[in-house]
Amino acid sequence: MARTHLLYLHGFRSSPQSMKARMVAAHVATRHPDAVFWCPQLPPSPRAAMALVAEGIAAWPDGAAMVVIGSSLGGYYASWVAHQRGCASVLLNPAVDPARDLARYIGEQTAWHSPEERFFFRAEYIDELRALDVRGHGPAGPQLLIAAQGDELLDWREMVARYPEARQLVLPGGDHALSNFPELLPQVMAFCDLVG
Repeated sequence: MARTHLLYLHGFRSSPQSMKARMVAAHVATRHPDAVFWCPQLPPSPRAAMALVAEGIAAWPDGAAMVVIGSSLGGYYASWVAHQRGCASVLLNPAVDPARDLARYIGEQTAWHSPEERFFFRAEYIDELRALDVRGHGPAGPQLLIAAQGDELLDWREMVARYPEARQLVLPGGDHALSNFPELLPQVMAFCDLVG
């Protein structure tokens, strides 16, 4: 059964204006016009971010009809969403332990795609991240992991170890942003298996 709903979750300091998010949105609009696509701007608070997502997809179907794509911190969030909804997930250079990795970013930050926009990453957000950790739970649905060995921010070996049951695509070289995403898009969208 083809999936009807696709959720895209961007990474830390990122936005729906990221290259990957815009490419997926354009692909869905042109190739899968009957599918529902949503890529929300996530607030800095992990608790608020997942509350926003949960409210936005409350009326969406569970399980086989839905898929979530997450990049970096969005990959961590995507695993939580997949666990809640029993759906498939695509994990693009996902954060495995953001409570550990983002502790050094506490304080004022700038938005990647709008440097004039500033936000505060607060100390309490670390505990909010820990509360969303679904490590130790089996996959709620099919998983596709794309991990670049050249990721300059996150360790691809941790990604591979975190998602042992995923279909894994480990890329030699590359970078955290997955600059070669145009080449990867067909595989990502084939896995998503959207209607239309």
